[in-house]
Amino acid sequence: MLAELLLKWPLIRQLRGEKDAAVSDRTRDLRPKNEAADVARSICPYCGVGCGQLVYHRGGKLLSIEGDPQSPISRGHLCPKGAASYELVTHPARATKVKYRAPRSRQWREIGLEEATAMVAERMWATRQRTFDEQAMHTTGMAHLGGATLDDEENYLIKKLFTGGLGMVCISNQARI
Repeated sequence: MLAELLLKWPLIRQLRGEKDAAVSDRTRDLRPKNEAADVARSICPYCGVGCGQLVYHRGGKLLSIEGDPQSPISRGHLCPKGAASYELVTHPARATKVKYRAPRSRQWREIGLEEATAMVAERMWATRQRTFDEQAMHTTGMAHLGGATLDDEENYLIKKLFTGGLGMVCISNQARI
């Protein structure tokens, strides 16, 4: 009986050459949360380096986002911002409604996306008309600071809209690469 008990002891099993001797049955039965999930290859939306990401999903629900080991750029590694991509999409405190605070007001109120878009477009066009220099063919009355969560294609289109369409000369992005 003592010999049987000693033979079950992980140290003895390791000395006898068993590979997973120190692993409990419960641990051995664990499975990854993304096992049997669909995976989509993607690129991290942050700085523009182009690190590869694997986006695991099942039944229309996002399960996890991890670094892609086959990416020649990142080889499976992500910076802290890229590693937090899952939280960017799923965090319960993520803003999902447009909020507006009128001038000199202390209160925020929810407004519809169409109303917010119309309000921004109207104010941008009024600023452009008021500050556009016909001789220089640009406006100095507004600028643009892009966010690093957009991909390269979106940033390219925004730049074209703001320089060619609105005549802005001051365009920047927080990524700084």
